[in-house]
Amino acid sequence: MMPLLVIVSGLPCAGKTTVGRRLAQDLSLPFVHKDGIKESLFDHLGWRDRTWSKALGRASSELLYYFAETQLAVGRSLVIESNFDPVFATPKFLALKAQYSFTPLQILCKADGAVLLQRFQQRAESGERHPGHVDHLNYAEFQTVLQQGSLENLAIGGQVIELDTTDFQQIDYTGLVAAIHRIAATCRT
Repeated sequence: MMPLLVIVSGLPCAGKTTVGRRLAQDLSLPFVHKDGIKESLFDHLGWRDRTWSKALGRASSELLYYFAETQLAVGRSLVIESNFDPVFATPKFLALKAQYSFTPLQILCKADGAVLLQRFQQRAESGERHPGHVDHLNYAEFQTVLQQGSLENLAIGGQVIELDTTDFQQIDYTGLVAAIHRIAATCRT
């Protein structure tokens, strides 16, 4: 049976972690997400400014690919989540595909740009997010990007499901899980 790699991607505040965590639970799969790794690094190495946050972000991305590889190497499916930039992520996933057989499935979270910007500001000011992200210093950096509402999908093959997360109450999780089960069933043939 070929493993399924569920790749949850999207811009900041598009609901990637919420969607990824729920899918992993509903599918009984491991969940690895970049911010979880990054926050562990903050807790052990400390945090300072945006430059340091970006450096740990790059390290977290590399660890995310490493953890994915360890699971794929033994034929295990998993859910991974990050804001995968196609320029950098596509070659990484293609290299993994060249080494291991797996079926990629992208869940591309997108939302209205104004909603993303509002969520970003609320999250930064809520005090609930790890302070190492220094989001309060990032408004100008993310404003233009967030207003786009979506990232491009990765050119790595497999199916892409676009998920509008503008209103979380409107997401059909049951239908999404059913679609993933159908895709996973094709991995068995």
